[in-house]
Amino acid sequence: MPMQRRVFLMTLAASGAVLGTAAQAQALVDEKDAAAAGLGYVADAKKADAKKFPKYAAGQNCAGCALYQGKAGDKAGACPLFAGKQVAGAGWCSAWAKKA
Repeated sequence: MPMQRRVFLMTLAASGAVLGTAAQAQALVDEKDAAAAGLGYVADAKKADAKKFPKYAAGQNCAGCALYQGKAGDKAGACPLFAGKQVAGAGWCSAWAKKA
């Protein structure tokens, strides 16, 4: 009986680790996604269309946006505008708002 409990606990721990990793490994937003295209999202802010989106200014990027939920230095992080997906920290979209 003790061996079965040990196997169960090890399996439970391994399953938790896999689920935790899967939750962190969200897909990046595709620039061609309808919502992303509508907001002018680009994974590299330097490629933002300044003519189409005059609000864009050099130096703005997702990592500096109030909506960005990644940590400082993260290459990507969650954004409430793209539920279940991550945006590039170096990206930009027209909903950009300066982080406080």
